[in-house]
Amino acid sequence: MSGRVGDLSPKQKEALAKFRENVQDVLPTLPNPDDYFLLRWLRARNFDLQKSEAMLRKHVEFRKQKDIDSITSWQPPEVVQQYLSGGMCGYDLDGCPIWYDVIGPLDAKGLLLSATKQDLLKTKMRDCERLLQECARQTEKMGKKVETITLIYDCEGLGLKHLWKPAVEAFGEFLCMFEENYPETLKRLFVVKAPKLFPVAYNLIKPFLSEDTRKKIMVLGANWKEVLLKYISPDQLPVEYGGTMTDPDGNPKCKSKINYGGDIPKKYYVRDQVKQQYEHSVQISRGSSHQVEYEILFPGCVLRWQFMSDGSDIGFGIFLKTKMGERQRAGEMTEVLSSQRYNAHLVPEDGTLTCSNPGICKYLCLGPSFSMDLGSWTVRTRHGAPSVKPSPYTDEGTSLGLER
Repeated sequence: MSGRVGDLSPKQKEALAKFRENVQDVLPTLPNPDDYFLLRWLRARNFDLQKSEAMLRKHVEFRKQKDIDSITSWQPPEVVQQYLSGGMCGYDLDGCPIWYDVIGPLDAKGLLLSATKQDLLKTKMRDCERLLQECARQTEKMGKKVETITLIYDCEGLGLKHLWKPAVEAFGEFLCMFEENYPETLKRLFVVKAPKLFPVAYNLIKPFLSEDTRKKIMVLGANWKEVLLKYISPDQLPVEYGGTMTDPDGNPKCKSKINYGGDIPKKYYVRDQVKQQYEHSVQISRGSSHQVEYEILFPGCVLRWQFMSDGSDIGFGIFLKTKMGERQRAGEMTEVLSSQRYNAHLVPEDGTLTCSNPGICKYLCLGPSFSMDLGSWTVRTRHGAPSVKPSPYTDEGTSLGLER
């Protein structure tokens, strides 16, 4: 049995009922927790109830941390809107929306020098949510459930510039985010116009993909246009990709729907423009950390952080202390914003968080991730916000020194 609605074994039906019972406390926080939705999480974990529940609860926290319910109305920075290639265009024969990623003209390095990695990831989260909303519209329009998407990766022009380490890492983070929070939404992924370098690029991202996702990838050969037409009607496929669809002005690439990116002008590069704004500077040795505490007086307080680093990326997370008056490690505190690596040596980071509980909130900055970096490492910071005051447990609210 496929594990889908209408094709469930008795054991799968029993698992679905038990799963719904186990997670009923979080279902009201989700957009449309019907059987189709719950079965996606069960299939992603082979109907293991414990693993499926853990995955879904982690997703609920993800939605809360990233404010996913309102992300579709968020506007990315101008440089991201203009130069991040890709777009939704047309539907396959089953009515599933099609998303195009155009790799060749993508200036990955320029994007990471002009926008934060978090803004790029947030843009991809917004795209995922918009695709799911389009699936819902198609479900209503067609009178049948549409819950998956088709991807077309145009790899013409894929080169060494796309294999720049920070770019590969950022794409890997997106793939992990997609696998963990949008399971079973990928119907199939077509790779077209793949150059000789493609196997190298694929091997770099392969570790981020589940076995099930890998099975859905179809690398097409010289007859790729004919193959696409087996799955997509000509009027739903741009002329550029073998169909008959054009923009109203006749453009065969449908540029009104698909962004083709391009080289980013250096005027968008932001690092040197903002370096002088930082108030504090601290050096952290490899393997060390820097901690800053703030007292959250009441729910609704807003924390804001701004930082940049010299020479390497930075690990950053926010935690709520569980014991007052003493120093705690990350594993002993409640995670508020999960620790991630930030390319703050390329683009300064700037973020905010609305706190739902009072207490002592702690910023935790971890040193470089590169093992060959044996020297000290500098981070420049600004932090704080209205309604938040430094905790008496810090050195003037800016530093607790280094953790060796």
